[in-house]
Amino acid sequence: MSAPQTLPAEARYTWGGDEFLFVEIAEEMSLPGNLRAMGIARGLAARALDGVVDICPANASLLIRFDPDVLAPADLEAAVRELETETQQQSSTVLSTRIIEVPVWYDDPYTREVGARFRDGYHQDPNGTDLDYAARINDLDGAAEFIRRHHTNPWLVSMVGFVAGLPFLFQLVGRDKQLEVPKYLSPRTDTPKLTVGHGGCFACVYSVRGAGGYQMFGIAAAPIFDPAQKLADFADSMVFFRPGDVVKFTPVSEEEYRAIEAEVAAGTFRYRIVPVEFDTERAVADPEAYNATLLEVLRGE
Repeated sequence: MSAPQTLPAEARYTWGGDEFLFVEIAEEMSLPGNLRAMGIARGLAARALDGVVDICPANASLLIRFDPDVLAPADLEAAVRELETETQQQSSTVLSTRIIEVPVWYDDPYTREVGARFRDGYHQDPNGTDLDYAARINDLDGAAEFIRRHHTNPWLVSMVGFVAGLPFLFQLVGRDKQLEVPKYLSPRTDTPKLTVGHGGCFACVYSVRGAGGYQMFGIAAAPIFDPAQKLADFADSMVFFRPGDVVKFTPVSEEEYRAIEAEVAAGTFRYRIVPVEFDTERAVADPEAYNATLLEVLRGE
């Protein structure tokens, strides 16, 4: 069981020009900080204030874009401060969200090939692989043990962005069990689409092919960004993940990966998605016990 993490007494409010309000909950990532940012964002969305253009929750902060000709800055700040107080007073928050199974081909040939191309001058360990390096600096017994730790416990989508549809994920474990891996010394100019990466304490899934600096551990089998919205899971949005989603990575073999590829090409693939009431108090108080409950929900037990 992990000791609860404390947050600053109040957030820091900063204005960006005439149209943006930045609210910083804390300087470091933590589950309580992220949940508070999401709570304020959801509360503000529910108020549907005229003049609010966009609400972007992040890891331990949120950015609000508004029209100052419609909504006075002082009125917006007052509303957000009220919501901040409300979230502080809630000893327990239940978040209606989803738990999603994401199939991953770990130690795949695509990320290994790219990793081999970007060793000298880019990586801390030019002679190994990203998985070998991640296992060593986390004091684990090799790549297989790192992969096991990576997929055994679920992850929370703490924010979506940077690249269209890219989720940042924070593993739901105690602080002493967080997997932490630094980014490459210098960013790559190539990263395979759907690479499962890691930088600092965050995992991510690269939604498109492009530059990147996160360590590469595998490749997801199905899209997470579908501008054409061909698959049923994208009927409501071309972006699959939402802040607050709970993700369970599941290892698949090459054969299973190819079968999923075929389903995607045929337009028949569906993610395994189960609605869940995420109890933040239980998640913070005893992550391991609560993770077992979440995985029972995913398995339908």
